[in-house]
Amino acid sequence: MEWTAQVDAYCERLGAGLWAEPVNALTNLAFVIMALWLWPRTQARPLARVLVVILGAIGIGSGLFHTAATRWAGLADVIPIGLYILTYLYAVNRDVCGWPVWLAALGTAAFIPYAMAVTPVFGMLPFLAISGFYWSVPLLIVIYALALRRRAPRTAMGLAMGAGILSLSLVFRSLDAALCAAFPLGTHFLWHLLNAVMLGWMIHVYLEDRDKVFPQPD
Repeated sequence: MEWTAQVDAYCERLGAGLWAEPVNALTNLAFVIMALWLWPRTQARPLARVLVVILGAIGIGSGLFHTAATRWAGLADVIPIGLYILTYLYAVNRDVCGWPVWLAALGTAAFIPYAMAVTPVFGMLPFLAISGFYWSVPLLIVIYALALRRRAPRTAMGLAMGAGILSLSLVFRSLDAALCAAFPLGTHFLWHLLNAVMLGWMIHVYLEDRDKVFPQPD
């Protein structure tokens, strides 16, 4: 594989060059801003702090992809997203569901076969196919929300809201190519903005749940 090969996958990109997708590139600042905003709240919350760092890395990696637009930059885009999913899942398993560390880790590892099983199903659906893997995530969040609805109803509601925001952002991600002829800017930048809100919201939900169990001192 030629790692420096150019990738032209988004409506806004009309040519080569670092600023061929200025809106897609600049909207990645939303992830960094959200991370900076949440950082003070993560004191004495190690996993939440790790999530905030990864959130900032998502913005940087995606920014690289929408400027350099190469295959190596594509890895810089997707790897932090994968790390965020796995870290958040472990945090919820351990701290919200109350599982022991070994079971929380096992439940986190189970995401891989889960995604491998679910992604092809979404891949068979015309509109959802372009974001097949990503659709496995809001589905899993809804499953967790349903499982926690009696034990932790407020957390469950927060998770459900996160799934809704993510689903809306995925709609805009999927519409980018479909609406390109009518809207040359594309809709991928809305995926960035809504996804930044969603990922920040999910950290907020986790922090709120932890603060109920271990309130931070004034």
